[in-house]
Amino acid sequence: MGARPVTNGIGAAPNPNPPPTREVVQSLETPMTNKTLPGWRGVMPYLVSPLTADGSVATEVLTRLIDDLIAAGVHGLSPLGSTGEFAYLNPDQRLAVVQASVAAARGRVPVIPGVASCAIADAVAQARAYEAAGADGILAIMEAYFPVGDEGVYQYFKAIAEAVSLPVVLYTNPNFQRSDLSLPVIERLSQLPNIAYLKDASNNTGRLLSIMQRVQGRMQVFAASAHIPAAVMLIGGVGWMAGPACLVPRQSVRLYELCRGGQWDEAMALQRELWAINQVFAKYNLAACVKGGLQLQGYAVGEPVPPQAPLSAEGRAEVAALLTRLGALGA
Repeated sequence: MGARPVTNGIGAAPNPNPPPTREVVQSLETPMTNKTLPGWRGVMPYLVSPLTADGSVATEVLTRLIDDLIAAGVHGLSPLGSTGEFAYLNPDQRLAVVQASVAAARGRVPVIPGVASCAIADAVAQARAYEAAGADGILAIMEAYFPVGDEGVYQYFKAIAEAVSLPVVLYTNPNFQRSDLSLPVIERLSQLPNIAYLKDASNNTGRLLSIMQRVQGRMQVFAASAHIPAAVMLIGGVGWMAGPACLVPRQSVRLYELCRGGQWDEAMALQRELWAINQVFAKYNLAACVKGGLQLQGYAVGEPVPPQAPLSAEGRAEVAALLTRLGALGA
């Protein structure tokens, strides 16, 4: 591997205020219920899944990326999300990504891998395997070839939650999922003891507010890159789980800190700068965009799994110019 740029916005310097370890993050008892949440909040990047030419997981690359993200101040890590190409990996690759992520994190921040399937039995098996591998939580994703009604959706997520002793984050994305989580189903699932969070990628911030009002504190909400993070924080969100944070972790953490501190003028000034990266992500393939950006920053993460195409020359130039403008790419 080649040396990475010293001013790439990720590994440039140690974070003077590193995130607390899992052991010192206090659990939060929500105001409207006796349910105890693990206290997760902040910036949780969706990790890429770096692969070698033969399809094996590039563990050293993933470890270096995770070390640099944690040094940049991120509050957690989520492998096997959309950025992690979960839909394109085989079971062995998925498990290897989780194992490598847990080993690299070394308990410094929580690792919350994605579990995704069309079938309950397979999703349950994944969740149990990832818990055995040392994951701190589960990001539950429902795939569907044929549409599934509300009761089937409820039973899918309920089965995952009951299969593990870990906190569960629900993932909802109406733009890509054939069977999405409706508000009534979300409200029912919020009654389960270990379903503690929801990550919404609907790009409908009004829907987020509706969810918050329905669950009455039994579930906390993370935004996705489809939302404006500062706006989600303003209405009560606790952070964001998103791929762009892999490329601009320090800037993302700074935005979170400004929002958390109620410094909304400064937060919105930074948000306006960072929103350009969300727009680029919407323009190009998600995994290609993140992997292309990380390659520019010196990480040999490989290309997206075929048949996905790599980032085009035009896209690579646009991402490079944007990262340079945001201070996330060295000269």
